[in-house]
This record gives sequence, structure tokens and C-alpha cells, in this order.
Amino acid sequence: MSIKPDRWIRRMALDHGMIEPFVENQVRAGVVSYGLSSFGYDIRVADEFRIFTPATGQLTVVDPKAVDERAMAPFRGEVCIIPPNSFALARTVEYFRIPRNILTICLGKSTYARCGIIVNVTPFEPEWEGFVTIEISNTTPLPAKIYANEGIAQVIFFEGEEPETSYADRRGKYQGQHGITLPRL
Repeated sequence: MSIKPDRWIRRMALDHGMIEPFVENQVRAGVVSYGLSSFGYDIRVADEFRIFTPATGQLTVVDPKAVDERAMAPFRGEVCIIPPNSFALARTVEYFRIPRNILTICLGKSTYARCGIIVNVTPFEPEWEGFVTIEISNTTPLPAKIYANEGIAQVIFFEGEEPETSYADRRGKYQGQHGITLPRL
């Protein structure tokens, strides 16, 4: 298994639509950086959020098998404020089409991590495609700002042998997702 470099990511994005829209250089001036890096791609968070707000429903426990959508207040804007010790769901600006022999790992950017803001994204499996749903946790006792249309995490691409069955082959439940996708069974 090998990690794919910038020239491979660029070629796959431009020639095969792996990342759309694709930013060919690292954008850094006055923003949380995003775009192509040496061994990854820094994704942006869109201006669409679902902020966890337990006071809106009769929520007594968070159940991944039965999410109370009333506890996820929609918000759209250039700056999202996540309450203390809470989280928000968001989505990427970029749409991904992952090749059959590629698996990605996504890690939060250090700019946010150094402020107690943790980003969690599950791997993008071979032949998965869609906008990425991102979980952003505010681990601090203060409200935290998230800047839309700026960097939020870095995607690293690993090449391996083609799997026997890809995400598309098994018709994965998050295939082709648009918008913020809540948990599904």
C-alpha cells in the first residue's frame, strides 16, 4: 500500500473528476488553508451545518439507530458557532469520486485541533462518491467558530490492490450523498 503524492492527486482530480471543485494550489492567505498539498488534499467545509441542540426535543440519550432530527438544528452561514462541549455536522464543498483501488483517511487540521476543535470523518472507501459529511466537536467550555469555505481537514489517499467488493458494488447506504446526511441503518 502506498500514499499518493500531489502529482497523482492532481491528475486524478483533473482527468477523472476525483475531486470537484479542485484547487490545484494550497490557499493560505488569511484563511484556514485548503487545496492540494504534498501528500494530501485539504478539504473545505461548506456553509451548511446541523448544530447539536438537545434542548429542542425530548432527548435523553443520543441513539445512532434513532437520531432525533429535532436535536440537529439547521444553520447556514459564513461562520458557525458550535456551543461548548457540543458538536455540529457539516459537509464538504468538494464532491469526491474515489477510485476502486483507493482508500482515504481524513484527519482534522492542526489550526482547529490546537483550539480544542476535533474533526472526525470516516474513511472514503473504494468507489464511494458524494459530499463528505463531517463531524466537528467543540471540546472546550467556550463557544467555537468554524469558518465556512475554508479548510477543515486533510484527506490522504492510499493505493492498494483492488478489493473483491467495493462500496459501490455493495450499494453502500451513504453512496452519492448530497447535503448533510444523518446516521442511517
